[in-house]
Amino acid sequence: MFLDLIKTRRSVRKFKDKPVEKEKIDRLIEAALRSPSSRSINPWRFITVDNKKNILKLSDAKPHGAGFLKGAPLCIVVCANNDESDVWVEDTSIASIFIHLAAHDMGLGSCWIQIRQREYSSLKSAQSYVKEVLGIPDNIMVESIIAIGYPNQVKQGHKKDTLQFQKVSFNTYGLKG
Repeated sequence: MFLDLIKTRRSVRKFKDKPVEKEKIDRLIEAALRSPSSRSINPWRFITVDNKKNILKLSDAKPHGAGFLKGAPLCIVVCANNDESDVWVEDTSIASIFIHLAAHDMGLGSCWIQIRQREYSSLKSAQSYVKEVLGIPDNIMVESIIAIGYPNQVKQGHKKDTLQFQKVSFNTYGLKG
């Protein structure tokens, strides 16, 4: 079942004008909270946003790659307390992908919006902007925003013959199987 799930999951940037049910939001958060974390520190924090006004503001978080968020009925902002773990980036990345896979498993579409190390403008980071919009404290770092909703586009999974198997080595770098 897992392999079928990852074979068919694709990033979705167009959503139906239909809210995501609370039960599904709860399941998405449960999936995120079940994600692996280095030394089980769990430094992540999650902010679910279904308020259209805030989603519209968040769609401006960076000049490229966030605008489609305005069409999503839900997003989850994935953050972490970087004082708790030196590998918060990895932990939040894993949690983000758990959200993606859970969304796809429930018939929802999703797309990752990278916030960490991206710019809102030449004077402000995307992270600073998101923190202002959502009132996030200074010690909480923003990794990503996951746009979520019922897909309004059909995308086929990547075909096996398009996968980059040439980037795989066996036992030592460059050794092909």
